[in-house]
Amino acid sequence: MLTSRKSAEANSSLTTASNERVAVRRLGLTEYETTWRAMQAFTAGRTPSTRDEIWLTEHPPVYTLGLAGRREHLLRTSEIPAIKVDRGGQITYHGPGQLVAYLLFDLRRTRLGVRDMVRAIEHAMIEWLASVAIEGYGKTAAPGVYVDVRGRESKLAALGLKVRNGCTYHGLAMNVAMDLRPFADIDPCGYPGLAVTQLADLGVDRGVEQVGAELAPILARRLTASARS
Repeated sequence: MLTSRKSAEANSSLTTASNERVAVRRLGLTEYETTWRAMQAFTAGRTPSTRDEIWLTEHPPVYTLGLAGRREHLLRTSEIPAIKVDRGGQITYHGPGQLVAYLLFDLRRTRLGVRDMVRAIEHAMIEWLASVAIEGYGKTAAPGVYVDVRGRESKLAALGLKVRNGCTYHGLAMNVAMDLRPFADIDPCGYPGLAVTQLADLGVDRGVEQVGAELAPILARRLTASARS
């Protein structure tokens, strides 16, 4: 189980460097709460020389409510647990078949403000989607990445961050090939009636691990571009 930065590293199936500044860790399937606590521990223990990291994972079924999350957006209770957490945003769902990328970055090093980082994350996902012939877009008032599905706006990826001591954790969740039915029991991201889609339904034949391996270097490049300039 992930209980600290050290245990997160021990459970990494692979560690690679997307560039000299960022380590990418593939954690496989992890429990949500223990991974969240590991992010907190990593952030609390950071020093100015601590390398930025991207953690790639999947979670068992869980609803998470951000700092502004309201219980009325959980429309029906089920066996899926609902956890109040410290990221921004409203309610979302995590489950197997969804790529979760946690972004543990020092904002002072990246020279990005929070809003700039959100836009950089969205642009990284949009860039990757273009490589598989999918046109995605962001929305300033509702962070995440959206696509048009037969004339209907549908959300493909959610995004929420926490900043503590100038450093970020939490990150993004992109629906790859999962059971989307649990989204019907919530107002996704706090928006009643918001449609949700996934890569598999858009004709993209890739698994979570492959998507993560392709997306992580783009995230690392975009999130360190300002630091290199």
